[in-house]
Parts: sequence; C-alpha cells; structure tokens
Amino acid sequence: MTSRKHAERLDAADPLAHKRNAFDLPKGVIYLDGNSLGPLTHAARAALAQTIDVEWAQGLIGSWNTAGWVDLPRRVGARIAPLIGAGPDDVICTDGTSLNLFKVLSMALDLRPQRMRVISERHNFPTDLYVAEQAVQRAGHGQSLTRIDSPDEIDGLMDEHLAVLMLTHVDYRTGAMHDLAAITERARAAGAIVVWDLAHSAGAVPLDLRTSGADFAVGCGYKYLNGGPGAPAFIYAHPRHHRAPQQPLAGWFGHEDPFAFDPDFAPAADMRAFLAGTPGVLGMRALEAALDVWTDVDMGEVRAKSVALCELFIETVAQRGAGLDLTLASPREAAARGSQVSFRHPEAYAVMRALIDHGVVGDMRAPDILRFGLTPL
Repeated sequence: MTSRKHAERLDAADPLAHKRNAFDLPKGVIYLDGNSLGPLTHAARAALAQTIDVEWAQGLIGSWNTAGWVDLPRRVGARIAPLIGAGPDDVICTDGTSLNLFKVLSMALDLRPQRMRVISERHNFPTDLYVAEQAVQRAGHGQSLTRIDSPDEIDGLMDEHLAVLMLTHVDYRTGAMHDLAAITERARAAGAIVVWDLAHSAGAVPLDLRTSGADFAVGCGYKYLNGGPGAPAFIYAHPRHHRAPQQPLAGWFGHEDPFAFDPDFAPAADMRAFLAGTPGVLGMRALEAALDVWTDVDMGEVRAKSVALCELFIETVAQRGAGLDLTLASPREAAARGSQVSFRHPEAYAVMRALIDHGVVGDMRAPDILRFGLTPL
C-alpha cells in the first residue's frame, strides 16, 4: 500500500519525526541528496557564529586552549565513535577521506609486506582506487592492486597471498551493501588486513566495527553526518593498531609532544598518530555541532525508518512509474541495501534535471543512474 494516508500513518508513528526540526531546509524542496551533502543543522549554524564572533574574534589565539580547539580531533572522533560501533579512543577526526585512506592503506601494506595482493572492486568510488594505486606503488613491497568485478569473487581470493582487502561498505551508485562482519571475519581468518570506506554508511546504517574485528575504516563528515561541504573526515583503527607502524604523513599534531617542537618525529602512541597538520577549526566545529542531533538517537530506529522509506519509495515508483523505462538498480532486499534507492534510465541526466526543476533534489551518476538518498533524521 502506497497511499498518502498510509504515509501519513507512518509519519504519525515515527519516533524520529521530531528530528526534522533540527535541520534548516528550504521550503518547497524535497531533499533526497543527503547522501552527497547533508543539510544544514541549526546547531551547526549557531556553533559557527559562536566560533567566529566570540572564540576567534574575541578569544583570538587563546581559544586554542580556552575554547578547546586543540582537542577537537579527538573530541569529534569520540562523538562519531558510537555511530560506527567503536570505542571513544578508536576514532580521530582529521583531514579528508582520501588522505585518511592513504594513511591507513600505507600502514596496512607495511603490516603485510610479504603478501602481494590488494583487492578492491572495479566499481568502487574512483578516488579510492586512485589512492590505492598510489599507496601500493609507494609502499615498495612489490604488491599489486586487483580490481574485481563482482563481490562473488572475494571468497576465492582470500588466501595466503592477500595482503589487504579494501572495500566500500555501501556502493555509492546503487546502495548495495556488503555484509561487513562476515567479510571481515573471512578476510582476517586468511591473515589479511581489512580496510572499510564508510562514506555511505556512517549515520545511515548500524555498524559495529570493534566487534567485527575490522582493522581500519575511514569515512566523511559531510554526508549523513551533516557536517557541511568539505567537512573533515575520520579514521577508525582497531586498538591492536594504535601502536602500529608509523603512518606516512608525519606532522606536528601527530607527534607525541607537539608543543615540545622536537626536530625529530616521535609518533603519538594512540589515535593522535593519524593527525598531521593543524586541524581546520571551523569545519571541525560545524561537524561537532551537527553531531548534536545524534545524541539521543538509536541507530536501530534509524535503520528501521530507512528501510520503511526505501520500501515505500520503491513500491510507489513501481506502481506509478510503469512504462517510464525505469529499472531498479538497488538490491530489492532491504538487508542488502544501504539508505538509498537508485534507478537506471537511459536519459538519467535529463530526468534528474527535470526533477530538480520541480523541487525534488536527487542526483545522477553516469551513465544512467538516478540516485536518491533517504536520510531518516
């Protein structure tokens, strides 16, 4: 049933409905692109004003201490941790996703220098593949990147040659979702290091990184976490790697005692070792404040609403879109899908432009994918 009355009944019973008021969205717009850029929260706007008008304008350099700027990477990381099933000391907020992926991949390759194969998917987000190629080349161990065409190929490659398995948990085009726990368990049983990209997972689906045994993960702050355009990203490392080999981008914030200004680098013995240069305070403060909306949120409720939204969307398009040359590109099974629905259409770009012109904002991915992010909050 996809009637308006059915949708209104779901709204009336929604335990997350009040969260809508935390966001500043333009009137007359149906925003289905939060998986590319999360909308502005009122809290982020207020935090930026406070940071600019008071902390920066009046506190000046003293705000590194009085406003706690110096602790932002750890503080924001600790706030992200519950959303990805990590301990507060397992996550650090820093740099961008690409830089962070390079850091953890370089460390992973150094942890398995005698193993020659690195696996990722050919249809992974291109940046991940670019970074992987660079990390493999620069590691100098003679390793190579194998790009698979189907997840079905993964099991056959989990052997003594596998150094690193690098996967994106939720596919950015179709929303197809890997079984993170099961794949991690099999890869680790084969002796490999497992690296996950959570760009389309964090804040969208329940995660339990610590329990799964995943070695490393990276993710961004500007999609489902609503931290703003270009918001800082995060790194997760399992506690067994907190004293792992040094990451390749040494910087003073990653030093064990940055304000000693020691000319010789000594990495911090915790997640601070993943830091490099000075953090961007405005981006950090916006993300920190945007995370306020998650304070009392149960990720199980988020997932339940996400599934309900996606099912309603798929069923409605099936009923009302017959004859429009639309083909579902996302998995039909909810358990195999993240918080987005994608359709294929031969004129995807033109269709999406027409939708946006009518106030329905999604996006498209070449050559033919119409992509709609369902963001439950």
